[in-house]
Amino acid sequence: MRRADGSSLQRGLQRNCIYATSLVVLFAVGFICAQQASGQGLQPDNGQSTLHGTVINSVTHEPIARALVYSSGDRLAMLTDSEGRFEFMLPKAGTESRSGALEGQPHPLRLIEGPGGRFRLMARKPGFLDDPNERRQVLASPGSEITISLIPEAVIRGRVLVSAGDAAVGIGVQLFSREVQEGVLRWMPGPLARANSNGEFRFAELLPGVYKLATHEMMDNDPVITVPDGQPYGFAPVYYPGVTDFAAAGTIPLAAGQTFQADLSIVRQAYYGVRIPVANEGPNPGINVTVSVQGHRGPGYSLGYNMAKQRIEGLLPNGNYLVEATTPGATGAVNIAVADAPVEGSSMALTRDGSITVNVKEEFTSTDATPTGSSRGPRAYLEVRAEAADDFGPQRGGSLRQTRGPNDDSLVIEDLAPGRYWVRVRSSRGYVAAATTGGVDLLHEPLVIGSGVTPVEITMRDDSAQVAGTVAGVSGILATATGPASPASPGASTSPAYVYCVPLPDSPGQFQQLSVSTDGKFNSAKMAPGSYRVMAFKNPQLLPYRDPEGMRAYETTGQIVHLAAGQQENVQLQITSSSD
Repeated sequence: MRRADGSSLQRGLQRNCIYATSLVVLFAVGFICAQQASGQGLQPDNGQSTLHGTVINSVTHEPIARALVYSSGDRLAMLTDSEGRFEFMLPKAGTESRSGALEGQPHPLRLIEGPGGRFRLMARKPGFLDDPNERRQVLASPGSEITISLIPEAVIRGRVLVSAGDAAVGIGVQLFSREVQEGVLRWMPGPLARANSNGEFRFAELLPGVYKLATHEMMDNDPVITVPDGQPYGFAPVYYPGVTDFAAAGTIPLAAGQTFQADLSIVRQAYYGVRIPVANEGPNPGINVTVSVQGHRGPGYSLGYNMAKQRIEGLLPNGNYLVEATTPGATGAVNIAVADAPVEGSSMALTRDGSITVNVKEEFTSTDATPTGSSRGPRAYLEVRAEAADDFGPQRGGSLRQTRGPNDDSLVIEDLAPGRYWVRVRSSRGYVAAATTGGVDLLHEPLVIGSGVTPVEITMRDDSAQVAGTVAGVSGILATATGPASPASPGASTSPAYVYCVPLPDSPGQFQQLSVSTDGKFNSAKMAPGSYRVMAFKNPQLLPYRDPEGMRAYETTGQIVHLAAGQQENVQLQITSSSD
């Protein structure tokens, strides 16, 4: 497993409640008798069939006892026995039974609920999670042997102590997970825990992945030692294993079922007042202020904007900081150093965010008419976006503005604050052969917005290449709504397999996700020529295709294909396990 599913970090507060509710459903379903609940002694009569199987630990492959197995809609529900087995006794396919009606429901339930008389079965148990390498729902036919996999949760726990050895009661500890967004690895904030009276904290329900850990800033308001109007003290953020910079913090790689001990120590230190006037901005409640240690963006410190006095103010301990202010359409920044004294920073001027012109050169051989649209002029087939390339911080960016009149055929991305951006180009006609600015290859390197920016030059061609083929072992599989959303098609997944074409680091190609039909076949269209690694997976993947280091984990996966303009390549793929 190579990624952490951020949504799984939010499940911990809900899972036990859901589990308890499902147990109520277990006893409410009228057609499950006591013998069925034990999973033993079931003998179908001539008019009945059974639905049976095993729930297993996906890591050890051992059976899981007392796991709740249930169908979509909770029409079927029972606990596995000591050997992880379950078995439902069903009426004859296509029949209805008054015993299948829930109490208080006037009409009987139709027991055969899935396509072709199949059932969608799931399982859960405290301490286990849905296996991201398997489908969340198993589509099962009566009489078939079913295996449902659950993955044991990983846990991070620890204790926060003050340097004097006392427990840091009530301090906030936050978890951050390494996730993939649009092919880029980013640090995403996860749940927050509060240290208890012993300074202990715990994060459960974690999937395998990579994490960071940080304490929240906390002022010392102890009435015993706090002097009114005297020197304020506080506890600065600390990043595991004990550094003061999020960028330098250690990573915590977690395997399935692993428990990691992460202890932290915080230091009480003096805080000093910071005041930074904002020069050219009137009262504006929309100003957002961020503070970075030594210019490295990360969580932890905070200052606020005093709208009445038109200045940024607050408290910080000794250190060097970059203070940034953003408001819609404008950005400002100053560097300050706090050294045992309050800081009256130099005035910050907010400057208007920049814009960048996009020039498009069309080298189309086709005579097909180019679609037009009122909002983007003659190149409505083209979508160009700029997305933040930093691995932490606000996800700023922009897209092509609307045209300003019937004669405006310019392509401009407006309101880009200084920073690094990936340029995303999508087209319904042809492919992007090149995207550059000032000699920088924007298909592989970020766009840097600073004091001066040259236009982005995009070349479009239509002599596309093509990949087609078959994924072995998926013919006849009926897709179900399962798994996490894929980057190209948000929402429920409906494919029996997923094929990805990832350009090699030195290739001019562009990332593609291809759909797979129920007979295992796939076929691309309008691919950019280049060299690709083509891979097939059972479930949707969030691949770091813009990160060569992140893609090293896949260097033995799939097949390499080299596509020339106008060429079609046929490949035969095997399903790759995410854990390979």
